[in-house]
Amino acid sequence: MFGSSDAGAEAAVGDGETAGAPTPAVRPRWAPSDEFEYQPLRIDPRVSRSAAASMLAIRAEFAGWELARVLRFPDGTRRVWLRRKRSPALLPDLIP
Repeated sequence: MFGSSDAGAEAAVGDGETAGAPTPAVRPRWAPSDEFEYQPLRIDPRVSRSAAASMLAIRAEFAGWELARVLRFPDGTRRVWLRRKRSPALLPDLIP
């Protein structure tokens, strides 16, 4: 389910055959792009789940961010990536 179609594309790139057109680079769904801007956050393990959810909800509501990816480490630390669409107008940002 996760990238089953990508596996064939990656295998074909390094097999030594040259094609007429270059193949585009395969990138994960959560990878940075030109369409979105990203803000990485690290949430301390002492922060409760409800407090972290409230903090992220405030950023979503008032600064236009949405949740892109969350990693939770064995020590309880959370690594969070927020994203929002790039726009010519300046959007407010919250001070962490």
